[in-house]
Amino acid sequence: MIRPMQTQLDCLPCFLRQALDAARQASKDEDIHRAVLDQACAALRLVDARRSPPAMAQQIHRIIRTMIGADPYFGIKARMNRLGVKLRERLRSRVQAAADPFAAAVRLAVAANCIDFGARSHVTAQGVTRFIEAAFDRPVHGSVKALYRAAQRARRILYLADNAGEIALDRLLIEQLPRGRVTVAVRGHPVINDATLEDARAVGLAEWASLIDNGSDAPGTLLPDCSPSFRYAFARADLIIAKGQGNFESLAGTRGRPIYFLLIPKCPLVARHLRAPEDTLVIQAAAQCGRVFKGATPSA
Repeated sequence: MIRPMQTQLDCLPCFLRQALDAARQASKDEDIHRAVLDQACAALRLVDARRSPPAMAQQIHRIIRTMIGADPYFGIKARMNRLGVKLRERLRSRVQAAADPFAAAVRLAVAANCIDFGARSHVTAQGVTRFIEAAFDRPVHGSVKALYRAAQRARRILYLADNAGEIALDRLLIEQLPRGRVTVAVRGHPVINDATLEDARAVGLAEWASLIDNGSDAPGTLLPDCSPSFRYAFARADLIIAKGQGNFESLAGTRGRPIYFLLIPKCPLVARHLRAPEDTLVIQAAAQCGRVFKGATPSA
């Protein structure tokens, strides 16, 4: 039986690092930084290891936003969106000229998952640019052809977006999908640098796909926490393309749904779960996600 990832002890230092990163984004006051970490530590003492990492991260980032009173990643998301659009327009001609434009667009869309301020503290414009521009020559772990065949058969494609900036490069892949069949879903509320409707519109996705939000502030897709309208779209989709590590962590145990995960594994736990090296381009069908963590239970 396939299971989703569960929260591991190794995840706890990562949650604290995310809390400190967010506090430093919002303020230079070390007293605020300490207060945020104190609250995060208190929350982690009550951690339910049966839940997925995005479920725990949701709790931590709610505490951070309440204490700070604002979205600490608002400015970062705007900068990454501008960078993503710039890279998309620079690389569009290479996709169009490629022997296999679909495969080229897949590589760029997956490579853009490097724009992740949750998994990594230091994400720079220079590093993002280098990584994405090198995507054409990177191997893909998984079958691009299987994804292409699934997309051509599907009447309703649900594209679960991940991060701001990344979604600008997602459009190159969405342009390769059957037009009129794609709905892009983003987060319902700000969390880390995950994309919202505002971000999706800012990078021009509304021109190529229907847009919805999932009603949730989790950095993943926790189905019981999502809106009824999103769950309806999820249930009806003939193909679900789930971008990013958070969507993988929260949906890997979902049965009976035609999900393809597109992501870069950014930590040893996720890499081990996927059986792929860190920082590589991965496409994996949900049915191929083997159970690695014993005792895991579905996310709540």
